[in-house]
Amino acid sequence: MNGHEETAARAWQGIRSLVLDAHDRRKEVCEALGMSFIRAKALRRLLTGPLTLRDLAERLATDAPYTSVVVADLERRGMVERTTHPGDRRAKIVTITAAGAEAAALAERILGEPPAPLLSLEPGDLAALDRIVAEIRRAGEDGPGGSASRIPAGSRQA
Repeated sequence: MNGHEETAARAWQGIRSLVLDAHDRRKEVCEALGMSFIRAKALRRLLTGPLTLRDLAERLATDAPYTSVVVADLERRGMVERTTHPGDRRAKIVTITAAGAEAAALAERILGEPPAPLLSLEPGDLAALDRIVAEIRRAGEDGPGGSASRIPAGSRQA
């Protein structure tokens, strides 16, 4: 590994540690909603509109049988409705209810709350971090190894 790759690996490890260890909001979401995080994640995925069970499973990165268990529980809680797809009787469409949308919105608020150390950064540092994160997100939009995932060295700013 060269120096650039080592620095990138160290930065990535730091980001992962901050988000997943030091300031992981998933437990807080689970406690606030009284459900597992995968259920909250399913509700959040449904905020953009109804999905087939298969599409929801894909967006959750789970298999269809497990997604069906998750949806059945959310349905019992009155947070989603499951109906037959009008064009394919074998497929099910999952739609979020008002109660589910409220729970998803709460999860989004909790997950979106910046931790105190981020809020305490100097305005210039925070603006630089925001710009860097936006650049990384834009670069990754066409996936791993895609042309947009490589940021030309000349375009990086300190």
